[in-house]
Amino acid sequence: MKINKVVVIGSGTMGSGIAAQLCNANVPVTLLDLTTDISEKAKEKILKSRPPLLIDKSKINNINVGNIVDNFNEVGEADWIVEAVVERIDIKHNIYEKIFKERKSGSIVSSNTSSIPIKVLSEKLSEEEKKDFCITHFFNPVRYMDLLEIVKSENNDLEKINSLKSFCEKDLGKGTILCNDTPGFLGNRIGVYAMQVAMTEAFKMKLTIEEADAVFGRPMGIPKTGVFGLYDLIGIDLMSDVLKSFIKELPENDEFQIVAKEIPLIKKLIETGYTGRKGKGGFYRMNKTDNKKVLEGINLETGEYSTSKKFNLGSEKMDIVNLINRKEKYGEYAWSVISKIIKYASSLVPGITDKFNDIDEAMRLGYNWTKGPFEILKEIGVKNFFERIDSFENNKFLENLSKSKDENFYGERQLYTHLETLGKIKPKAIKVDKNNSAEIYRFNDFNIVEFTTKANALDYDSMDSLKNATDKPLIIINEAMQFSAGVNLSYTMDFANKGDFKSIEKFVKYFQETCKHLKYSKHPVISAPSGLTLGGGFEVLCQSNFVVSHTNIVVGLVETIVGLIPAGGGCKEMLWRWSQTEEAKQDPDYAPLKVFDIIGYAKTATSAIEAEPLKYLKSEDKKIMSRNSLLSVSKDILDNNKNFTPPAECTFNLSGKVVKEKMIKLLEKLYNDKVILDHGMEVGKELANVLSGGNTTIEKTISEDDLFKLELYAFMRLIETQKTQERIKHTLATGKPLIN
Repeated sequence: MKINKVVVIGSGTMGSGIAAQLCNANVPVTLLDLTTDISEKAKEKILKSRPPLLIDKSKINNINVGNIVDNFNEVGEADWIVEAVVERIDIKHNIYEKIFKERKSGSIVSSNTSSIPIKVLSEKLSEEEKKDFCITHFFNPVRYMDLLEIVKSENNDLEKINSLKSFCEKDLGKGTILCNDTPGFLGNRIGVYAMQVAMTEAFKMKLTIEEADAVFGRPMGIPKTGVFGLYDLIGIDLMSDVLKSFIKELPENDEFQIVAKEIPLIKKLIETGYTGRKGKGGFYRMNKTDNKKVLEGINLETGEYSTSKKFNLGSEKMDIVNLINRKEKYGEYAWSVISKIIKYASSLVPGITDKFNDIDEAMRLGYNWTKGPFEILKEIGVKNFFERIDSFENNKFLENLSKSKDENFYGERQLYTHLETLGKIKPKAIKVDKNNSAEIYRFNDFNIVEFTTKANALDYDSMDSLKNATDKPLIIINEAMQFSAGVNLSYTMDFANKGDFKSIEKFVKYFQETCKHLKYSKHPVISAPSGLTLGGGFEVLCQSNFVVSHTNIVVGLVETIVGLIPAGGGCKEMLWRWSQTEEAKQDPDYAPLKVFDIIGYAKTATSAIEAEPLKYLKSEDKKIMSRNSLLSVSKDILDNNKNFTPPAECTFNLSGKVVKEKMIKLLEKLYNDKVILDHGMEVGKELANVLSGGNTTIEKTISEDDLFKLELYAFMRLIETQKTQERIKHTLATGKPLIN
């Protein structure tokens, strides 16, 4: 069936998010609530949301609003009706009665519930109505969380359910997994259990919250919040309610019951208003000492707060195998937590799903884990796992695996999608090369480069991989959430702290050479970005021959925030893009002034649609909703460009001093208005010198290499200043800009 129109009933956080994502997919949607005023206010919140729920705010009026009395006839025109009202079964039953009376024959009806079983939701429906009813459990925020669980029943028309699944994957860009009707469904069942195990074991082993979060974090392939940070983020009171729901719904002999028991300290925190970030604090809190904000952490034994001290395990590259093999409490904690998670997840196969791979994907898509429990088991090794595990009674999956001892049990990844993704290709591809920062894969007749550093920051190793991989057509793509957050600033500052500016200059030159090499390679280079694509990450993208962008890209040249200017060709490429406009053909200063504004203010776009007017992306660049489609669309481009020829080198005619004076006047106004301070003025002057072409005139033609030299000169002048170094150190330490 084709979905041409959708009605969402309930305009709260989830209903609004679903409506916004349908709008992003250009699907007509009507948002209904008790009154039109409520749904109108929800529409306003969508428009003002941060991070933005819409990829193109101009499309806001594509969301129609109304109420469930005067506008319920909209249901009769919809192909899909989504119920997203409050989690009260009586209210939901009343809504379903109205929906099934009004809907057109064959339309799909679903609930966004996160906790109520489908058998309870559908108990008053006829057998015929049950065929078209399911649960579509979106994760919050809907635009940014990839996971969608479709919970089916034995009554469902599977052809229709698969049709809905296909629509949600291709049109809404979701990783859509089918699962059975069990408490917590799939993602939350495992995710919440994992959190509870990590927490209860931390209490048992008397770890500090900082120690636990350091272990149950990046080394395990889990977001850096860890368990206690995540608890604070979600809300301690909300987590308490979730656990009560699990206790009620799950059998008494379920392992979840053990870790879900109420902890006295958590009860006390809720009673005193310490419910997490939304309250007075939680396991962590911000406190003022001597008029300075200080992060404090709670002592799990005493309940007292003290200054939080970041705990370092000793190695940023610590992997899970090395972690669980450590002969101290952190290794013991890691093994205890991960072995329990593996045991619990495997005990749910086939109860939750027949495909254990889907559990892994649910953890990737819904909880941002880099590896799910079964892939972690694969990494640990079957033999090693069974040598250390104590028991696995009534666990058919582990019983069978213990007999076979099959180290290659895992099979394929991402079974939930028919699309050819990076996750599916990597096991089939040849790993050509690997270093500390990137991996090169060869698949068929092209190469793939995947960055592997924190936030995919770029360094010498990343650049080596990019250059080496151009012996074949190349696709630059990552499974991680980010494409690249830019050049590794910590790496640069290590040299600056030693006063070794020659090494910084050498590094920047090499980056310039790498970007130029990509642009003029004899084989086509495609960047397929998603997530953060900032600074140096954008410079790689903009000097690739083709771009296939996920719509949820965050892109920009943000170097001025840390007291620098783009020096990998970002200034050059933006000048070229803006110089091709009709306005620039009439006014030679139009492009430099436009780029001065964009880079000077470090403007970013929060979607591929927003990126195009800034010329961070070109109109011909592909922009797609589904991350799963990035690789397949990139492959199609390679197939269609077998006779690729590199582009001709760009040349520029810039007015030098003439346009530079215009830029200085703009800076002086900002300085006088106290928008920028002393160093902001200096950064702006260096940027003006680059974008004006330096000591040139409009009659003189300058080359790309000339602009590369100007970028490098400006970058080096700034990195040598104390105030730029102060900006960088402050940003690295706090994640926030310093205005000086």
